[in-house]
Order: sequence, then structure tokens, then C-alpha cells
Amino acid sequence: MAASRDFVSRKFHSLLGVIPLGLYLAQHLTVNHFATKGPQAFNDAAHFMETLPFRYALEILVIFLPLLFHAIYGVYIAFQAKNNVSRYGYFRNWMFYLQRISGIIVLIFVTWHVWQTRVQAAFGAEVNYQMMADILENPFMMIFYIVGVVSAVFHLANGLWSFFVSWGITETPRSQRFMTYATMAVFVALSVVGIRALFAFV
Repeated sequence: MAASRDFVSRKFHSLLGVIPLGLYLAQHLTVNHFATKGPQAFNDAAHFMETLPFRYALEILVIFLPLLFHAIYGVYIAFQAKNNVSRYGYFRNWMFYLQRISGIIVLIFVTWHVWQTRVQAAFGAEVNYQMMADILENPFMMIFYIVGVVSAVFHLANGLWSFFVSWGITETPRSQRFMTYATMAVFVALSVVGIRALFAFV
């Protein structure tokens, strides 16, 4: 019974990591990338997201609750996992290990990012270009954000590979190799989008 419950929980954890959290990450990075077109373009894009109908319900149901479950269960998986990269230095073992490490980094980064933006907005601050520019003018915060964004993108891209395998979509070695290259492309593309957006604020 416990094994069956754990199997379902892992499937649900995997699914939430792709839908909706993976889609939200891609969308969030895309909105941030408007900063490369100037402050007004970013502010317009951010304002559009803020004026979506049923915004708070969407944030709770589509972002915060899935994120809460994914994070809590992900920490459980990370500390339960038996990493064997020192003994078996295969590529996938390293990806398995880095997935757990990146998950912890992302949890810290997202918690801090939510505090700096959404929580401050609840106290009356305006989430706009200037807010992010003020945050990222600190070199330490810029490094922190770069590490956080790259870790989040890696966690998504590598998680996509695991998702396709665990859900039985890529069963053959050939299809898994193809997915490795595809997810690498996702990692590179979204990392470029995210890092360009960060430097656009400075």
C-alpha cells in the first residue's frame, strides 16, 4: 500500500514539475525577457500578467499549490535518494545527482525571489522594471539570480527527460538519446532567455 502511494506521489510530483510549473517557468522567463526591449516593454508585459482575470485563483491553484507539493515532496526524494556518482560515474547518474542538488538550489532561490517580489508587492511595493534593477545592481544578487535561473532551467530540462521516461513515452535507447539532445536544447535556449533578461535590468 505504501509502495503504491509512493508510486502515485512520484508520478504526480513529476507531472506537476512539467505541467503547470514547467510551463509557468517558460512563460515567466519570456515575460522577463521583455526587459531587453526596455523598461516600458517589461512594465507593459508585467502589467498584462497582473490584470489577468481570476489572477489570484490562478496563482494559488496553478502556481503556489503545485509548487508547494513539488518542493516538499522533492526535498523528501532528494534526501531519500541513494546517489552513486562516486562509484558509477555515468552521465545519467550525474544528471540524477544534479537534479537533486539543483532542486534544493531552486527551492532557496524561489523562496527568496517570492519574498523580494510577491511578498513586497503585498505590502504595497510595485513589481516593475525599477524593482528588479534595484535588486540586480548588487553584484552578489546578480550572481545569486544567475545561479538560481540556470538551476531552475536545468531542473526543468533534466526533469523533462525523466518525465518522458517515467511516463513511458520514451522507452527505447534511441528515443531516450533523442530526448537527451532535445532537453539539452531546452536548457540552452531558456538559459539564454533568462540570463539575457537579467542583464537587461542592469
